[in-house]
Amino acid sequence: YAFVIGDMPFMSYQTGIDKAIENAGRFIKEGGCDAVKLEGGSEVAPVVKAIVTAGIPVCAHIGLTPQTATQLSGFKVQGKDAESARNLINSAKDLEKAGAFMVVMECIPDVLASRITRELRIPTIGIGAGKDCDGQVLVYHDTVGLFERFTPKFVKQYIKLGPMIIDALKEYKKEVEEGVFPGEEHTFKMSKDEAEKI
Repeated sequence: YAFVIGDMPFMSYQTGIDKAIENAGRFIKEGGCDAVKLEGGSEVAPVVKAIVTAGIPVCAHIGLTPQTATQLSGFKVQGKDAESARNLINSAKDLEKAGAFMVVMECIPDVLASRITRELRIPTIGIGAGKDCDGQVLVYHDTVGLFERFTPKFVKQYIKLGPMIIDALKEYKKEVEEGVFPGEEHTFKMSKDEAEKI
């Protein structure tokens, strides 16, 4: 059994608490999710509390929040100075108090992630946040090398599938053009008698 967390899309929880609860509920009912994830700090704590109160588990996401990265000056490390680090610590505590069952910390210094992990009672999951988090997550597309143009510093690529997939698709195209694919082993047959009745 996989525990599925639905990443609430941008503007699905920022337009009001009632709409946020409705959208989170749809993720659970229609999307088959077990929980939802909201990006943001202390400012989304009231929304987290309302969704949790409605009976929906919420995972928080602080640090680099991809949906609003342009507001953070792009895809950059967050919490590198004392003031922004304190803000992230306070956000994590506010989100825990609001009822989040877990917090994802993305692209923050390891010492900050370690401190937040020690100060919270809920699990922390790191993505570019060092090894002292309670768990780790990576985007599997990055981990298996599906996108070659950019690899974040915190990603370890275990294989480069991108070029292998491109080669496979080129071979498929070539075989279709040359009439090699589909072969007899990939083709469904009909008896000659039935074919004559068509």
